[in-house]
Amino acid sequence: MAIIALLHGPNLDLLGQREPDVYGTATLADYEAATAAAAAAHQHTVEAFQTNHEGALVDAIHAARGHAAAIIINPGAFTHYAWAIHDALAAFAGPIIEVHISNPNAREPWRHTSVVAPVATGSIVGLGMHGYELAVEAVARKLAAA
Repeated sequence: MAIIALLHGPNLDLLGQREPDVYGTATLADYEAATAAAAAAHQHTVEAFQTNHEGALVDAIHAARGHAAAIIINPGAFTHYAWAIHDALAAFAGPIIEVHISNPNAREPWRHTSVVAPVATGSIVGLGMHGYELAVEAVARKLAAA
């Protein structure tokens, strides 16, 4: 049994209310529950954290070192410019899956660059809640192969 850190960046606490045409009507609690259920099917647990502050997300990544076996992260807008998050993730030894509810590459040009992707094991974009379930599957396979 492994712990998976599920980390969410800014504005994801407004899921279900903010831009439902882009992000749907599911809430952050819905995403956390679906991710935890997917992890439980692999005998893993999820510890979820959301923040609107870059430093707090860096602290959560640091706290995952030596505690969690993997990270699933939706950094929100931090994806595109937060080099401190990039550097913190680079210091994490386990699998890192970057996940986005929408497809940033199909949106505004400023969303097309991810500073997280170069240090992530993989990225899943545009699949909504199913992307989180796929992220758990990817983590479970990586952990089983290790």
